[in-house]
Amino acid sequence: MILVTGANGFVGSALVQRLTADSSLCDVVVTLRRKDILWPKGVKSVQIGDLLSTTDWSKALEEVNAVVHCAARVHVMHDSTKDHLEIYRQVNVLGTLNLARQAAKAGVRRFVFLSSIKVNGEITQPGLPFTADDVPAPMDPYGISKQEAEHGLLKIAKQTGMELVIVRSPLVYGPGVKANFASMMRWIDLGLPLPFGAIHNSRSLVAIDNLVNMLITCLKHFSAPGQIFMVSDGRDLSTTELLQHTAEAMGKKIILLPAPTSWLKFCATLIGKRAVSQRLCGFLQVDIEKTRRMLGWTPPFTLEQGIKKTVEAMKR
Repeated sequence: MILVTGANGFVGSALVQRLTADSSLCDVVVTLRRKDILWPKGVKSVQIGDLLSTTDWSKALEEVNAVVHCAARVHVMHDSTKDHLEIYRQVNVLGTLNLARQAAKAGVRRFVFLSSIKVNGEITQPGLPFTADDVPAPMDPYGISKQEAEHGLLKIAKQTGMELVIVRSPLVYGPGVKANFASMMRWIDLGLPLPFGAIHNSRSLVAIDNLVNMLITCLKHFSAPGQIFMVSDGRDLSTTELLQHTAEAMGKKIILLPAPTSWLKFCATLIGKRAVSQRLCGFLQVDIEKTRRMLGWTPPFTLEQGIKKTVEAMKR
């Protein structure tokens, strides 16, 4: 039996759908913070409340032999005087390690942790992608909390013998995607000219179906335990190329003005959006060679297929 945390989130819900669609895979347990929803046949749901250092996972872990931990705090919704790093730590570090300790005690054989490329950092140099063996260099509270969780999980795995697999993911897109990718599709849909026609960066993405396939591979593969893996679509794009591919999938004509990236960065800094300009213009590449070599894993879906599926879901 497999426990999936964060099952009503973007990645977790897609993983549960895939697990339940394959009759060769185990039954699934999902955990919820509050309100229950209708799950496919073969899914057991357990309400556990918030992911904290005091959460009791005993009911959710009954007869479970593997955990895929997707639940996390991704955003701090309201700015306040509180330390944002401490808010992230409560869930992403203390809550995660509490689950791992209880899982090991309950006899869980394998623990797959969905981490983030932000553990490596925010930017790469051209032609020098992040690898799984790089020294971590997180730069924001979310990335720091994920790195601290990885460190704590490695300790628990060493102490208890529970098999640990860590998967670091870049931006995930697919049906139901929100945030920046959804905003990009809205820009294209409006048909307004966009000043992003001369951005020559490279960024790695991963389609939700590819990420789910990778997580399931990590559940089963004999070489996965004790490793950190990168995941992506295996093909990097510039922001300009991504806009063009998405517009084509949407059947929309897009007007991209060739504004210099230096001008875009300057304007973004003036209005307090420097981080946004970094995501639009900067490089952020990951190397999945270790993943290919050790797991024999190749992304089963192309970038074009992933974008097409995302657009079709938006239209529905």
